Amino acid sequence: MEPRVLDQLKRIVGHGGLITAPEQLRTYESDGLTSYRSVPAALVLPTSTPEVQEVVKLCHRERIPFVARGSGTGLSGGALPVENGLVISLARMNRVLAVDLRNARIVVEPGVINLQVSQRVADAGYYYAPDPSSQQVCSIGGNVAENSGGAHCLKYGFTANHVLGLTVVLPDGAIAHLGGHTLDQPGYDLAGVFVGSEGTLGIATEVTLRLLRRAEAVQLVMSAYDSTDSAGGAVSDIIAAGILPAAMEMMDHLSIQAVEQATHAGYPTSAGALLLVELDGPQAEVEALVEGVEEICRRNGAWEVRRARDANERALMWKGRKAAFAAMGRISPSYYVQDGVIPRTALPEVLRRIDELSAQYGMKVANVFHAGDGNLHPLVLYDAAVEGESERAEDLAAQILLCCVEHGGSLTGEHGVGVDKKKYMPRMFSDDDLDAMHRVRCAFDPDQLANPGKVFPTPRLCGERPGPYQPHPLVEAGVAELF
Repeated sequence: MEPRVLDQLKRIVGHGGLITAPEQLRTYESDGLTSYRSVPAALVLPTSTPEVQEVVKLCHRERIPFVARGSGTGLSGGALPVENGLVISLARMNRVLAVDLRNARIVVEPGVINLQVSQRVADAGYYYAPDPSSQQVCSIGGNVAENSGGAHCLKYGFTANHVLGLTVVLPDGAIAHLGGHTLDQPGYDLAGVFVGSEGTLGIATEVTLRLLRRAEAVQLVMSAYDSTDSAGGAVSDIIAAGILPAAMEMMDHLSIQAVEQATHAGYPTSAGALLLVELDGPQAEVEALVEGVEEICRRNGAWEVRRARDANERALMWKGRKAAFAAMGRISPSYYVQDGVIPRTALPEVLRRIDELSAQYGMKVANVFHAGDGNLHPLVLYDAAVEGESERAEDLAAQILLCCVEHGGSLTGEHGVGVDKKKYMPRMFSDDDLDAMHRVRCAFDPDQLANPGKVFPTPRLCGERPGPYQPHPLVEAGVAELF
């Protein structure tokens, strides 16, 4: 990056807000998906919307690609820097700007940590519903970019269901206000378009979030099974009975082993599968529903059914589930996290296919998933020190992902497409589908400076019609038999 551009950036964000030293920039060379790495030319740490706006205006004038970054916990390479580009870190924009409990909303900057929102309003009996497993470290800005969910998305929905309005710096430096302070604004749902756009439409600098009242009663039921088939049967029967839990999470034997070693959550380590079902609402309703859930679990072969005795035990049980990814280090030197969605009814068949692929590749796969909405998080366990294993792990993860699509599911539930899955997008979307998405991108960012190279399988200019789809070699060679 030219010295004159760096000087201008320094004038905007101050000397302490600009990073150019190569050894410091390496801190930002990847997000949570470390198999993709790229060192940016520079990084800035703005502290306000006007500073972000001036930085983006400079990038627009100089045609410098930029990538907005939050805490860097993403798992799809969505925050991967662009070579010779700029990273705009929003970590210092971490203020709560307004709290309006009478209207159940809060306005925050993008660097505010997810869990801090609930902590800020807890004493008043409110909370923020979306709760990714990384909620202690992930930022609201990143959640907005990826439309993050979490365990409680089954009942309460994803980030998109809780964002009322956004102040956005568009890729040319203009300011746009999307949505507002109330639900269901008239006109096009541009806030809904922006949430989940993975940083390709601009940078959110203020976010108005919807808050919820704490339920009168919350009860968590843990049940243990010999197999994931039995646990999956309980999941289907609970939903079929008209019961809508706040959350319904499942782990297989490998995951249980790793989690119990790491957190001592009290999970039965001999179980082939573990199901966590949380119910909330009025006290009388929760008591009745819990009894129904316990009966369904036993009917499906649960040999242990246990209610959390109090809030502390419930928190410990959830600590185990939310620590599942990090706990994999207890049983494997490396792991590759995938994220796909299937219909609940396809769960037994897809898990059997994952077992077949695991045996075929000679690699263990631990399964952790949001069972209620069919969002799978298979973790392929491997040793990066062994030549070729990283590539084979990625190939195996790809086959699992495309198996999800084959069964009527999706390429991603909450981790986004980023660079990791863009080559598979044509397996789920037609050329016309992708062209429509690209037209939306171009309406916001005709120069394609905002997070370029993400989401779309092949680069093309705005106004350019895509040519016939050419399969990625990995897709063509590795997973053709699925289709």
